[in-house]
Amino acid sequence: MRPLMIAAAALFAAVAGPAAAEIVSRSENAFTLKFTGRTALGPAGVPTALSQLPLWWDPAHSYSGDATNLSLDLSPGGCWCEKLEDGTDFDHGRTLSVVPGEMRFHAPFGPLRSMATKADLVVTYPLVDGVVTPTWTFVVEGPGVGAMADPVDAVMAGGFSRWIGHMNGLAGAGG
Repeated sequence: MRPLMIAAAALFAAVAGPAAAEIVSRSENAFTLKFTGRTALGPAGVPTALSQLPLWWDPAHSYSGDATNLSLDLSPGGCWCEKLEDGTDFDHGRTLSVVPGEMRFHAPFGPLRSMATKADLVVTYPLVDGVVTPTWTFVVEGPGVGAMADPVDAVMAGGFSRWIGHMNGLAGAGG
């Protein structure tokens, strides 16, 4: 039994390798970020894992400072929301579409809300050589937003890594 557990752990570690992050393009008024990773979680579990924001979102990147106040409705038009202490809901973004292997969001997170004319997050999760390979592509356009590429990249990279870790935790727990 022990050799089987060791082999399973080695396979899990190989599948759950480090995430790659890249600023694909940048200009004065636009930037595109791309993050790619691997997870042992099957494709069917990826949307649910994304919607479990309280389990992986960094509370420091919320208005309330508490990730349990975040929610994500994956229905078209659904809200990526945060319930503030005073009872108001803050709309961080909207679900545009969810189809097998892809989710699209209008997501002008944080300071981008007042700057971006477009802030779209596309989440894909194809099977590559039998392994789910999630990717976030974040396209942001608007006057002067290019200067935000590096700080947004840092925040999004952290979020993507935590999400990959969350999915791998689910996979390791049999989820």
